[in-house]
Amino acid sequence: MGTRISALTFCLLLPFAVFAQQESQSPLTPNPSSESAEANKAASAGDRDNSPNPDLTPDANGKLSQVQMQQLFRVVAAKDLENDKLQRNYTYIERQVESKLDKNGETKSSEVNTYEVLEIYGEQVQRLIAKDDKPLSAKDAAKEEAKIQKIIDKRKNESEDERRKREEKEEKERENDRKFVKEIADAYDFKLVGTEAVNGRGAWVIDGEPRPGFQPHMKESKFLPKFHGRVWIDQSDLQLAKMDVECLDTISWGLFLARFHKGSRFTLEQTRVNDEVWLPRQLAVKVDARLALLKSFNVDIEQSFRDYKKFRTSSKIVGMGEVPDSKEVPNPK
Repeated sequence: MGTRISALTFCLLLPFAVFAQQESQSPLTPNPSSESAEANKAASAGDRDNSPNPDLTPDANGKLSQVQMQQLFRVVAAKDLENDKLQRNYTYIERQVESKLDKNGETKSSEVNTYEVLEIYGEQVQRLIAKDDKPLSAKDAAKEEAKIQKIIDKRKNESEDERRKREEKEEKERENDRKFVKEIADAYDFKLVGTEAVNGRGAWVIDGEPRPGFQPHMKESKFLPKFHGRVWIDQSDLQLAKMDVECLDTISWGLFLARFHKGSRFTLEQTRVNDEVWLPRQLAVKVDARLALLKSFNVDIEQSFRDYKKFRTSSKIVGMGEVPDSKEVPNPK
């Protein structure tokens, strides 16, 4: 991932992003939409910084109502969008294992890439630092440095008008992200099934099934009824701690008639970093898809994220790479 979108949005659009990666195209971007007055009212309450937490007092049977769980999911979504902003203050290591499977689900080949994720002039950038868990050759390392320098030069020479347009585009994408995660709360019937510990912290365990009669307002929201799953919400922070989502039916998408088959699934686990933000820890994806009814691919992708380090102030760009203005704050985990 070169840039981060919210965990909820990323996960529910992930099969399409994987397909785009395979075919060297861009993933889908949500479009603006209108929403009901009731949804707007509840969502705006959840979007406000420092907004009060929803009333999560169980009823006499120890259950939460649909209204309570919808409010909870809107708050969780708002917090995850805040995580997106805070993650921009961090560098970290991302390791990705991509395994191509045969028709029997056996691994045919695997590729392992490890990246250092940096922020350069407000843009998150991946620097490849290892292949198959081995350091890059001098030639490949030089190519990565040249790539980074190209980004630095582009940003250094960016005009005020170009910067404004880029920032407006990024803000529009974040707004579309916010609208999409609001739709998630309306697309499912939620059921509280219990509590569990995730990394030693108490979490509500909630199942989500497609809600009959759901009317999507956004292009990508029409795919939501094709998924179901389970989420773990941290009870103290009201943050998404874990997610396990499965594709319920074949999904056709795109001009090339890509089809994602029933059973494609992904899991996400997040962790609390520096007592201020929740960021990805593990991500696993299993996608079974077919392109134009002819070419098929069955892929397992596993990503791990570690060594989150925060800079107290922004970093300077000096020649090749970054020189921090102040001391790093290492991830205590």
